[in-house]
Amino acid sequence: MATKSSNAAKKKEVKKETKLGMTVKKDDNFGEWYSEVVVHSEMIEYYDISGCYILRPQAMSIWETLQAFFDPEIKKMGIKNAYFPLFVTENVLQKEKDHIEGFAPEVAWVTKSGKSDLEVPIAIRPTSETVMYPYFAKWIRGHRDLPLKLNQWCNVVRWEFSNPTPFIRSREFLWQEGHTAFATKEEADQEVLEILELYRRVYEEYLAVPVIKGRKSELEKFAGGLYTTSVEAFIPHTGRGIQGATSHCLGQNFAKMFQINFEDDKGEKGMVWQNSWAYSSRTIGVMVMVHGDDKGLVLPPKVASVQVMVIPVPYKDADTTAIKAACESTVKELNTAAVRADLDTRENYSPGWKYSHWEMKGIPLRIEIGPRDLEKSQVRLVRRDTGAKVDVPMTELVEKVQNILLSIQENLFNTAKEKRDACIEKVHTWDEFTTALNNKKLIFAPWCDEKEVEEDVKARTKGDHGAAKTLCSPLDQPEITEGTVCFASGKPAKKWTYWGRSY
Repeated sequence: MATKSSNAAKKKEVKKETKLGMTVKKDDNFGEWYSEVVVHSEMIEYYDISGCYILRPQAMSIWETLQAFFDPEIKKMGIKNAYFPLFVTENVLQKEKDHIEGFAPEVAWVTKSGKSDLEVPIAIRPTSETVMYPYFAKWIRGHRDLPLKLNQWCNVVRWEFSNPTPFIRSREFLWQEGHTAFATKEEADQEVLEILELYRRVYEEYLAVPVIKGRKSELEKFAGGLYTTSVEAFIPHTGRGIQGATSHCLGQNFAKMFQINFEDDKGEKGMVWQNSWAYSSRTIGVMVMVHGDDKGLVLPPKVASVQVMVIPVPYKDADTTAIKAACESTVKELNTAAVRADLDTRENYSPGWKYSHWEMKGIPLRIEIGPRDLEKSQVRLVRRDTGAKVDVPMTELVEKVQNILLSIQENLFNTAKEKRDACIEKVHTWDEFTTALNNKKLIFAPWCDEKEVEEDVKARTKGDHGAAKTLCSPLDQPEITEGTVCFASGKPAKKWTYWGRSY
């Protein structure tokens, strides 16, 4: 009986293993493909509450890498970390009318304690402006209290939405949110752009995702803010833009509502100028969408928790002890040189199965060591991004691996940029616009910068795939030549703007 049941268990186990690979192609069904990638690569696990996900170590290590870059950079700017409570009372939340109207449908409320109803319902923060600013008013009295520059690493909850997608649209997500107050608008404006540049670096230097730095339209800006800047990414497979991170100048609106006043060095009263800025765990989802392929996840080396996986390839009658020793020595040598390497010594899986497994998990570089490699004192390197294979003498191992990892990082960015740029279409007329939209393009068009015109474009393009809207007006603006008119209204154009459908 024991033998029968153990054989049955083995059969079941083997069957389970065959299901580990990808079953959907990126071109065939992008949504299904994405869901498979994030689960099979062990980035997330689905949770029993819709729109909530477990971030597994593979995802958390990427988040920690981004944090390890961003946190010291903002500290160089004099920004300090703090932590504010998760809860906010209704009367405080509703102090800034435009702001809360923008978030109202997404606010989750705590209404019970045990079986008793709370006397006053308590909101869970969708963002922390209203949580923090009553205390900014308390702490800021005079010009010597400025600037006040705080950041917190935390989670936020935004409840009501359709189509939850891991990392991209979830009911709870991780982020950092910076909140700063200045004596002058000039200081606030300067910080907005400094932070935006850090967000560009998060995407381009770490995640190898090209982004456009730009300014949001009045319709798309942060509710209650003066203006919003953002970094915008684009997913060629779906023809959708995706907001990567935002840096807002709030102006003096919140200062007015929360009475954040100060006395300047001449004894005159003034209101502070404020900013808020954030990037979230959405960053990870954008990376997956941009780089992933039919084999699974593709990780840029800079954010991969394991950059190199070493796999022993023992043939029949091979000296497995010597091969294993060479593999262990290789891992040790790479780790000593600050390359994040690991070894797969599992004996119940074939080398071929391991290759597929680690490709699916996105490991940037694979090293194979077999009996022939031992004879020739070499190893075989296989790139995840291109599949290219090269045999390298063991004496040159570290230098070659480091160079290839740099090359992979660069190639991922360049390939993503080429694909993104191939989707950009410059249009001048409404007909050109609608054709480009139907062809899943990132549309660049002259615009009159009027709210009513953007609302009209949204209304006219509403359909099964969602309406088109402004993504951003790039900070680096091409010249508007005389006689250039808005593609949608025919009025004189004031700026060039990116349009498209978005996540």
